[in-house]
Amino acid sequence: MSVPLWAWSVTVVGVGLLLAGELVVHRVAKPSGLRRAAVESALWIVVSLLFGVLLGVVEGFAVAGQYFSGYLLEKSLSVDNVLAFALIFRSLAVPLELQRGVLEWGVVGALVLRGAYIAGGSAFIEHVSWAFYVFGAIVLVAGIRMGRGGAGAHPRRSLVLRTLRRVLPVSTEFSGRRFFTSSRGRLTATPLLVALVAIEATDVLFATDSIPAIFGVTTNVFVVFTSNAFAVLGLRSLYFVLATAMGRFVYLTKGLAALLVLIGVKMLLQSIVRVPTAINLAAILVVLSASVGLSLAHERRGRGDASIGGHVPRSH
Repeated sequence: MSVPLWAWSVTVVGVGLLLAGELVVHRVAKPSGLRRAAVESALWIVVSLLFGVLLGVVEGFAVAGQYFSGYLLEKSLSVDNVLAFALIFRSLAVPLELQRGVLEWGVVGALVLRGAYIAGGSAFIEHVSWAFYVFGAIVLVAGIRMGRGGAGAHPRRSLVLRTLRRVLPVSTEFSGRRFFTSSRGRLTATPLLVALVAIEATDVLFATDSIPAIFGVTTNVFVVFTSNAFAVLGLRSLYFVLATAMGRFVYLTKGLAALLVLIGVKMLLQSIVRVPTAINLAAILVVLSASVGLSLAHERRGRGDASIGGHVPRSH
């Protein structure tokens, strides 16, 4: 699939307009509650699916299948991003009304950083014959680490944040929505900037796993970029929907780990086994559905056990 420059231009401008529209709406509208966040998240999913349908009409099912596989994979992996974001906000005691602004700028930064990451990864694969195996090993190790419950370095203790604290003094007080303030005539970073840098650093860590995984689904740069872009665009709304409900999906991380392991093995064996796009998409759907279904069943069993355990028979 060769994508002409005009198609790239229209897509990038369209993504930019969607992002700008979301930022404007959130600036002028009242703070959103859980119900509105759920509606917004659903709308982003609809827009993403419509783009996939349009891609299928223009380029055929095979390309659309690659897009849907990449989008589903990235959307599901972003659930772990949401949990990390919630931990960052909690550890820095960021008020709910200020979290929205951080996430808005976080999405902008994520799109730019991931675009650069995708361009670099594509050039790496194109010019280095064994690059695909490197990506496969990265994805496989990420899946094993996730399955064992391991995590990357805590973003608050990252090199990026340590460097920020050396370059700029950081105040202990928030100053509204501002990332910088002035203290005794000196420029000072607010905790909100620390939260933004931590979120961007966290997204880079997750992108190190997720983007190589999408290259395992397709090496088409246009499909990799658009599936990432549409998954990231709805991340802000998804955060407010899932941050309070993460405990319900106890098996989701195991399912995501299994997906990463499968994709990593597929990438390492790509010279021997070619997996059709339809099977890729079906595998992702089956694993995610099973993970969510088992999680909800576990929650229902837990409620049932609590109800039985909490019942005290009357004494006669």
